[in-house]
Amino acid sequence: MMNVPTDCYIGGRWQPAADGATFTVLDPATGAGIAEVADGTAADGLQALTAASGAAPRWAGTPARERADLLAAAYREVVARTEEFAAVITAEMGKPLAESRGEVHYAAQFLRWFAEQTVRISGEVRTTPEADARILTLQQPVGPSLLIAPWNFPLAMITRKIGPALAAGCTVVVKPAEEAPLAALLLTRVLHDVGVAPGVVNVVPTGRPADLSSALLADTRLRKVSFTGSTPVGRILLAGAAANVVRTSMELGGNSAFVVFDDADLDSAVDGVMLAKFRNGGQSCVAANRILVQDGIAEAFTDRVLQRVRAMRTGPGTEPGVDLGPMINARQRQRVHRLVTDAIDDGARARCGAELPQGPGFFYPPTVLTDVPAGSRIAREEIFGPVLAISTFDTEEQAVAASNDTEYGLVDYLFTNDLRRTFRVAETLQAGMIGINRGLVSNAAAPFGGVKQSGLGREGGFEGIREYLEVKYLALDKG
Repeated sequence: MMNVPTDCYIGGRWQPAADGATFTVLDPATGAGIAEVADGTAADGLQALTAASGAAPRWAGTPARERADLLAAAYREVVARTEEFAAVITAEMGKPLAESRGEVHYAAQFLRWFAEQTVRISGEVRTTPEADARILTLQQPVGPSLLIAPWNFPLAMITRKIGPALAAGCTVVVKPAEEAPLAALLLTRVLHDVGVAPGVVNVVPTGRPADLSSALLADTRLRKVSFTGSTPVGRILLAGAAANVVRTSMELGGNSAFVVFDDADLDSAVDGVMLAKFRNGGQSCVAANRILVQDGIAEAFTDRVLQRVRAMRTGPGTEPGVDLGPMINARQRQRVHRLVTDAIDDGARARCGAELPQGPGFFYPPTVLTDVPAGSRIAREEIFGPVLAISTFDTEEQAVAASNDTEYGLVDYLFTNDLRRTFRVAETLQAGMIGINRGLVSNAAAPFGGVKQSGLGREGGFEGIREYLEVKYLALDKG
């Protein structure tokens, strides 16, 4: 059906898993298998690390302009093959084709942005306060890196990591998500075709991720791990990285508050919440999780949201006019439905949706809940599904307290036309990113990341490349 590689890619060569095992990638719209992919072993991972370690000195020494040109060539190739990539993303992840095309564009921007940043890596020279020596700093690649990506943006979450790593001069071992590895494997072919040298990029798909990551983290040649996924898995990886003091970037779970004040532009707020909640079917770490609306506009806001949600069309992502595709698998769909039913048991009102459909596929209807109690699980846990949970507040202080009442701190959204309130509230919200009068914060040029249990480090922006660089200080005698 698709001309996509399905083997491991190690040292510039495609090869099956060491034990010949494979796993099945499912179409979430039907539940049927669409590909058999190599189920990489720990031995495959170590072989990939050997290739990455061997290629590291040569790649670090490659002129920045050459690295930049390769990333720019990959950017152009991905854009030229937008339809091919979009079809693969929809097939393995389920989102509507229009959204998949949007992801391809977003993913390509990371290749473009970091191609542009490659030649801007620099150090500095300054004089000591005593004026007896000069301080010279250099920025050098941290070394072979393990990149672990999620399934919800199967192309963009790969380029967001590969782009800065390669720009900085690091070689990589990539572990794509088991649920959706095909876009990553197609990107690997692109990188191979544009001339990225053998060993610089290695990809090991696997259905045994713990075995693979444990083996690599125990190897002293690995110097960096970048992970996007759940907070519980992130904690395990952080513990594993501690033994060899491996540098880490962790983009973990979220529990975003979407705060709408009485003075907000209502149409803008409704547009924003539809984007922040239902983009990618709500299967996004930056999805609006808790919708907090000030009492004065709560009824009007809810009425407009219900009108929009009831008009949404659910179906396979390949069908024209579909607004919402399936969830990734049956387990995730059941988890979301359990959160909804628990919230209803706690006293929330189901205004639309909330019913588990029959198959085929893993569909869940767009759902709106109101009067959601603050202590309900759906207000405490990341939903990761197409469920909009609305509660109300009276004062600004209540809104800030409710927003910050979570262990997470990835992104919050704030809608108000009061400039003083904008800065006052944004500065007190405990999140790494704040969307102000907009429901989208993601951009290749922006530092993406959170605080508290939402992670460490930043991806994208000028900050993203620094995650793959070490600072070396040279003390020079002034005499």
